[in-house]
Amino acid sequence: MKNKAILSGMFLLSAFLFSCKDNTTFTISGTIKSSSAVKKVYLLQADSVAQFKVIDSVSLMRDGSFEFKRNSAYANLYKLKADTTEFDMAAQNGDIIELNADLTGRRHTYTISGSDASEKIKAFDDFSQAYADRNNKVVAEFNAKSQQAGQQPDSLLKIYMPVFQKNLAVYSDAVLKFIDDNKNSLAGFYASSALDAVKYESQLIAYADGIKDNNNLNKNPTVRNFIRAMDKAKPLSIGHKAPDLTISGIDGNTVKLSDYKGKFVMVDFWASWCVPCRQENPNVLKQYNTFHSKGFNVLGVSLDKDKAAWQKAVNDDKLAWTQASDLKSFEGTAEQLYHIEAIPSNYIIDPQGNIAAKNIRGADLEAFLNKTIH
Repeated sequence: MKNKAILSGMFLLSAFLFSCKDNTTFTISGTIKSSSAVKKVYLLQADSVAQFKVIDSVSLMRDGSFEFKRNSAYANLYKLKADTTEFDMAAQNGDIIELNADLTGRRHTYTISGSDASEKIKAFDDFSQAYADRNNKVVAEFNAKSQQAGQQPDSLLKIYMPVFQKNLAVYSDAVLKFIDDNKNSLAGFYASSALDAVKYESQLIAYADGIKDNNNLNKNPTVRNFIRAMDKAKPLSIGHKAPDLTISGIDGNTVKLSDYKGKFVMVDFWASWCVPCRQENPNVLKQYNTFHSKGFNVLGVSLDKDKAAWQKAVNDDKLAWTQASDLKSFEGTAEQLYHIEAIPSNYIIDPQGNIAAKNIRGADLEAFLNKTIH
């Protein structure tokens, strides 16, 4: 009986303590150590489009301490700003977050506790910084050797660009793993913005599909907007059937995407006035000359409005494939059908009419064709 009474008392005490926790607000407190005259700290909150705005500020106490007390209808992303330094975190009602930062050193180190998502965000930022340092070292070495040579020779680019790209690919793989490990946390959503949204579209669509039923995340309007955006992108993502298009060729004849059924075709959106497009044209021409005999085709869709300028660019760049356009820039039929919002853009369609790749250029295009077309 005595043991039961003790256990009962402990249960009542724990229930009392739990009931006293304020689940209608969250607090962010701590200390800021700084060698400069930091007088205030600011709290910024993410809005529905993941932009941050100041929602509160407090003056630092003499010992550098501060405290914010806020409430939110849903878990959200926040930034604490001290001078020019920002600390990313997540908070929801009931959290009691403590952040202690030292701004006296070059690295501006800090610790954070009281929020699982915030601690994970810090871990993500830490390993992101490590990868950034690695690539910054590569860039510094490249710049130093370029200065010694008095220029940026192609031989140096051939050495350093693959190293830079490999580091970026390894980092992106680490980001994908972090997202998968934290898919039910705002930390995973926070990390998703570090990915190249074009290159990793399929993975981001899969991530959005995986969090649709997470009621806690879906209360956040930024998350809901992300899911809607991925739903919109899905029909034109890799593996889906490419919508057919009919467009007028540069010679006045009608061109249909279905004319290429049974072959690989890259629908290449470009324009005479687009500098990156013109810079990529020699690479596309090289790949076309290499793989055309093996079944690779290109359909150029121009966003030009001036037919003479378009024709001149085709002639100057020696583009040997079919060219077509409505001469309506981004308002053209093909551009609207394929949701083109920037150029250069491309879609590679396989012989079955499915989207096999998107927006690959340079060495990535050559690697894809080498792997896919034999």
